[in-house]
Amino acid sequence: MAVRVRLFKRCFATLALTIPVLANAFPTGTIEWVVPYAAGGGSDVVARVIAAEMTKTLGQPIIINNKPGAGTNIGAAYAAKAKADGHVVLTADTATLAANPFLYSKPGYNAEQDFVPVGLIARFPMVLVVNPQVPAKDLKEFLAWAKAQPNPIAFGTPGAGSPHHLATELFSGSTGLKLLHAPYKGAAPAVQDVIAGQVPFMFVDTAVGGAHIRAGSLKAIGIASPSRVQGFDTIPTLNEQGLKGFEAYAWQGMVAPAKTPAAAVETLNKALVKAINSEAAKARFQALGLEAIPGSPTEMGAYAKSEREKWGKVIKAKGIRLD
Repeated sequence: MAVRVRLFKRCFATLALTIPVLANAFPTGTIEWVVPYAAGGGSDVVARVIAAEMTKTLGQPIIINNKPGAGTNIGAAYAAKAKADGHVVLTADTATLAANPFLYSKPGYNAEQDFVPVGLIARFPMVLVVNPQVPAKDLKEFLAWAKAQPNPIAFGTPGAGSPHHLATELFSGSTGLKLLHAPYKGAAPAVQDVIAGQVPFMFVDTAVGGAHIRAGSLKAIGIASPSRVQGFDTIPTLNEQGLKGFEAYAWQGMVAPAKTPAAAVETLNKALVKAINSEAAKARFQALGLEAIPGSPTEMGAYAKSEREKWGKVIKAKGIRLD
């Protein structure tokens, strides 16, 4: 009898030690990464590169689920309603967390309440580019040329409310220029019309505009970052040309549904940071002209809040609405 009691106690102690480990095990299966853009675009490429590296750390596969539409609202609403156990994450960017709450009366989710930040990934600096025939090689000459035109000059964007559009509206407010918005269905057609001279200028992200800038089909006037960007070192910042404090990025990070366990968020964050710092991600980011911005969930939350306040003011001041 005594032997049985000792055996029972030993088994119970072993079980007691094992239960917390099993309860805290994460991930226990495939992770679904929702990308609210079509396959093949910049956000999709970034997600796939990072997912491949995170899989090595987490020991579970990560599948990309592309859910484009409504300026990221469709994918964001889907992720917001997903089970909060860490096995569903979302690429959340400038639109999702900073702009859409002001652009749409009913985006389908609450940017501040429906998600918990996992960590920032990268940001795409915006570059002010012009058609090569525009007689300006720097900001001073561009402003002089623009103000000398009899009518407001047109600018292209991938669409109303896009980071490119908001960057230009911020630029307009900072310089006093009167501009005419020419929205396109995507960055590629907007860039092509600037190259063709149908519109004289736009703000383009480094991922889309880099090859055209290097080829000379677009002329770069300045980059909207506080310091020069690796791979684009010859392009002076707008800040150093006199537009003090002017910054505009298309940025993205990873979030999970609200109430996702803190332990799962921590595990995801560690794997995300490691992936961003991998040689594969660094090489891909440099090729796309992206600035890696790994950090903690707290840092992402603070960054998203500051961006929401910044772009919310621009959207309200310009009266931009998408519904």
